[in-house]
Amino acid sequence: MKLLILQEKLKKGLNIIERISGKSISLPILSNVLIETKKNFLRLSSTDLEIGINWWGLVKTEKDGSTTIPINLLSNFLKLLPNKQIIIEKKDNFLNFECDNLNTQIKSNSPEDFPIIPEVSREEFIELDITPFCEGLEKVVDIASISQTKPEISGIYFNIQKDAIRATATDSFRLAEKTFLPKEINLDIQTQNKKIVFILPQKTTREIINIFKELGGRVKIYFSPNQILIENQMEETNHPQIQIVSRLIEGEYPSYEEIIPKKHQTQIIINKNEFLNQLKIAALFTGKINEIKLNIDAKKGVLEIFSQSPDLGEHHAQINSRIKGENMEISFNYKFLIDGLQNIKSPEVVFELKKEDEPALLKAADDPNYLYVVMPIMASGK
Repeated sequence: MKLLILQEKLKKGLNIIERISGKSISLPILSNVLIETKKNFLRLSSTDLEIGINWWGLVKTEKDGSTTIPINLLSNFLKLLPNKQIIIEKKDNFLNFECDNLNTQIKSNSPEDFPIIPEVSREEFIELDITPFCEGLEKVVDIASISQTKPEISGIYFNIQKDAIRATATDSFRLAEKTFLPKEINLDIQTQNKKIVFILPQKTTREIINIFKELGGRVKIYFSPNQILIENQMEETNHPQIQIVSRLIEGEYPSYEEIIPKKHQTQIIINKNEFLNQLKIAALFTGKINEIKLNIDAKKGVLEIFSQSPDLGEHHAQINSRIKGENMEISFNYKFLIDGLQNIKSPEVVFELKKEDEPALLKAADDPNYLYVVMPIMASGK
């Protein structure tokens, strides 16, 4: 194997794949990067056995071949090189790097020991604009919770239909759902199924956001019963540029639709930033369970926020709001309310409450396609 490539280009490709490289005492090859050249294409691959990432770049190749070397060593080495052409050549059991006045050899390993990244059927897929898709996923990805007893809630639940894609996440105490309309993401569905559902691991969803959000453009998402493939293409050719292959979480996602409140007794329309700032101040004076108390006075149009800590003191604030319905006193974990508010971009939010021990609904005043459900502290087992 022998190729010529600029340091900046090689570093860029390595930055994309290195985050998911595995660390396993029983399988040390997972800490390596697979380097492969074929017909003026360089492919870099990494995997942790649950996610696999391939990156391709156009290079000048003099001899095709493949090998693996430690990914952290290569990454740290590249950061110290100038942005000049690097000649990379495999010689016996070493990968040789020549750049400027430097000549370095890194011990390599057999590519046959590197795990195979699974192939995914290309019969059914959807195509969409990736940037708005990633922006929507950011609103739900952190809500999922790693659980050994309920592995289903460790991922993001996708429900794909002709009229919309819904991405949902929950940790049993709160739930977030983002609905993508076809026009929002320029959706093209190429499948015979009327509905496609699957649970994507939280880690994979984060990698999709980290890798594709800033790149923009179009991606295709291919499905198989146990795996998913997300792929974009190089601008100058129809060849793939980046592929993420991930396992799917097995199991049946909870029937969450019945948790989303359909009715309310009290509705509050409130300035988001003022509400958020007051919650952050109240958070400074909470105890171990992060409790803040809300007192809603519908007649006066006032939302009162109260928090107290035996060791630190107490905080009390009032926010003028547009309130319809009944007076209510209710307590929440301030972190859950803040998380929901931070994912809403609207200047005003709608906060709907039914009872002191039932789920509350938080949504944007001008966007019906994102909703956030949060359980009061009493209902979560205080």
